[in-house]
Amino acid sequence: MALMSLPAAASASDQNDAKWLSPTMVNARANMLNPALNYLTFQHMDQMFATRTVAAGSQVQPLPSMPVSLEGEYTIGDAKLDLEGALEATHTNALVVLKDGNLVYETYRNGSDENTRFLTFSVAKSYVSTLIGLALADGHIKSLDDKVTDYLPEMKGSGYDGPTIRDLLQMRSGVDWLEVYEFGSDTQLTTVHDNSLVGYKYRWCDYAAKESKPGAKAAERPFNYATLDTSVLGCILEKAVGKTGAEYMSEKLWKPAGMANDAYWIMDGPPSVGREFFGAGLAATARDHARFGLMFLNQGKSNGNQVVSADWVKEATVPSEGNEPAGPEEKLGYQYQWWTFPESDAYSALGLFHQYIYVDPTNNLVIMKATASPDPVGHDEPNLALFKQITDKLTK
Repeated sequence: MALMSLPAAASASDQNDAKWLSPTMVNARANMLNPALNYLTFQHMDQMFATRTVAAGSQVQPLPSMPVSLEGEYTIGDAKLDLEGALEATHTNALVVLKDGNLVYETYRNGSDENTRFLTFSVAKSYVSTLIGLALADGHIKSLDDKVTDYLPEMKGSGYDGPTIRDLLQMRSGVDWLEVYEFGSDTQLTTVHDNSLVGYKYRWCDYAAKESKPGAKAAERPFNYATLDTSVLGCILEKAVGKTGAEYMSEKLWKPAGMANDAYWIMDGPPSVGREFFGAGLAATARDHARFGLMFLNQGKSNGNQVVSADWVKEATVPSEGNEPAGPEEKLGYQYQWWTFPESDAYSALGLFHQYIYVDPTNNLVIMKATASPDPVGHDEPNLALFKQITDKLTK
């Protein structure tokens, strides 16, 4: 990507802001998706972005180690490969497999280890959904049928004047938005990406309030995957709970669920004005991502706590009538920021460049995969084939 022009705020006296606005930092963010180096950048986003910490607590959810060999032959596309070959073919940075609550397999590649905090892009959406559920349970949000403008009056007159929180959770806001991953182009997503995340010129929610418009089918509210929707959900969360997303997440999710390491959110601006990039900006260790999946597998329980209600787990991960299938080529369904699989009770948090927290209730299995594929989309089938073959080896 080309170097973005430096925003006017570069001359700010606040040195903590200024360091994130230097040409070096802007250029680094502009090139963070470089396919030759993304295996590395995805492990070190805190060196390119201002961040907010999601603090872990002292009580950790154990993952008892019961190693199982996954060696053997794998079929990835037309190729017959051994395990290492399959991991390389699917561009694996880390793979953690939990079976019956036990850590049965993990591997770290390309310089990563169990303490590496991986940016997993839109996997963050499933976390934001969960935080909305917690705010609802706490009474900070009265109803999922509340309007966006009940919490964010600055959205009046924008494309978000009319949709409900539930609409956003299901990616049915009706806002005119085209989620096309052609970085370096002038597409809608790239324009916001470059100006917000790269150049630190404005926030995602600023764009939603000032630039978003209703789509041609806004009245019908069809499914339309939009990172902008999740960004607005995060801003609703902040307004409802009166805290930053990172603070609320630490208090209500990260600590009660027994996560072992601090996580962090990358920001869409320097510290004085930036907000968590709720749509795709959470970085955490592979084990902690797996713990999140395990909590959902266990009906919201983790570390001896009912962190999230079992009702919310079901409501968030089982598509409501008319909402399945909804995904690419109608192969996947969608509910509250979780992808679902027709003819299966499995569901997954999915992120750009093929990140997964895959939850399989039937087989009591969680697979977390951090990936650095050369393309942002298009490699789901090989990864899901890998998961199926791992599942077969663990259940036969």
